[in-house]
Amino acid sequence: MKINNTLKSFNDMSPSQAVIKNVIPAIIAMLMILIYNLADTFFIAQTNDAFQVAAVSLATPVFLIFMSVGTVFGIGGTSVISRAIGEGKLEYAKKTSSFVMWSCLATSIVISLLFLIFMDKLLFLIGASPETFDLAKNYLVIVSLGGPFVMFSTCFSNILRAEGQAKKAMVGQVLGNIINIVLDPIMILTLNLNITGAAIATVIGNLIAAGYYLHYFNSNNSSLSISIKDFTMKDRIPSSILLIGIPASLASVLMSISQIIMNSLMAEYGDMALAGIGVAMKITMITGMVSMGIGQGIQPLLGFCVGAKNWSKFNAIMKFSTMLALFTSIVLTTLCYFSIDSIVGVFLENASAYEYAHTFSRILLTTSSLFGFFFVLSNALQAMGAASASLIINLSRQGLIYIPMLFVFNYTLGASGLVWAQPVADLLSTMLAATLFMLTYRKMLNLSDVELVNVPLG
Repeated sequence: MKINNTLKSFNDMSPSQAVIKNVIPAIIAMLMILIYNLADTFFIAQTNDAFQVAAVSLATPVFLIFMSVGTVFGIGGTSVISRAIGEGKLEYAKKTSSFVMWSCLATSIVISLLFLIFMDKLLFLIGASPETFDLAKNYLVIVSLGGPFVMFSTCFSNILRAEGQAKKAMVGQVLGNIINIVLDPIMILTLNLNITGAAIATVIGNLIAAGYYLHYFNSNNSSLSISIKDFTMKDRIPSSILLIGIPASLASVLMSISQIIMNSLMAEYGDMALAGIGVAMKITMITGMVSMGIGQGIQPLLGFCVGAKNWSKFNAIMKFSTMLALFTSIVLTTLCYFSIDSIVGVFLENASAYEYAHTFSRILLTTSSLFGFFFVLSNALQAMGAASASLIINLSRQGLIYIPMLFVFNYTLGASGLVWAQPVADLLSTMLAATLFMLTYRKMLNLSDVELVNVPLG
């Protein structure tokens, strides 16, 4: 198998150079996702219909389920492939990428069909009102039809990073998001398709990104494979991917589920409250998406170090990444806090919706400065193959801690209580992540000559 990856070249770089080179493309890619999310809401807001903004707030967490499941194969595959390359198991990495390709495709088709079959029941579940039901349905039907493209582009933007192709991973995401952003005003405003136009633009953008990644693999530029002839379920490939991918994706899956629950509870306070929380969450996404980019950027580097048993490099990368992530998240949180009035005003004109968004944004920003630290720790655990620790963290942050608090805080504090549940969950989950990282790290150092990861590579 011909080797054509840049991951090994990081051995010749300083830790800071390696991190910056891999993190910047990942951050840019995540910023483009953020911009396209903001663009959807912005151009829909130009219709001056707060019910359409509320409908997007309802539909977004359902749409994110496609991306969440794509993360199962993308993050799980990245962890296995990067460690395999570090150990020199190149054929194993090739078989892993093929398994990721075909499993992702089959799963996406099944999910799309389920969404289309149970669409009406789903809309009632997420709290759609008579004013938002048809709007949300139009959006979700189109997105469901394009679900396979959404999952594929999400998955393979991660897989390319596994072999050190962070720039090419970024190009695919940026290309798809730019197409989306360009099409938004055309579809929504010029053609008067409103929320339906936003869904069409989203699907086309993901189709373009998926096409880019397919072209990359088919042009023989990769040392990995998406060929069906390399597909196998032997050598514990499925379990190796799923043991890391499922805990990693649970953060996204539970985020979607918790948002659906929160939207359903918030709908009791009216559609304007729903529009307000949708915009408030967009504001905290600014810090969150950048922090996620840092975490995703360092994961293949840390995975390579684990596979190569290069713990001095691992430590240096962790130290620099943690400092970078903390500094970045603190700066972005501060900027967002002092810009709340301006940002909310761009999306909402309705006085009631504006007031809700302003109040909710201040609450959510109280702990967003912790995002960078949290995502560095959680991605480090994934890179180490610490399946159990990753599972605990991701179950806790958006599930075991957050979801019960939604009901308790809603009962005791009302609409604002629903929003306070997230900062409390962020604080507790970050403390948990730090504890589990230290325990896992010490355990792995003590294993010396024994297998150093929980997930075997064959």
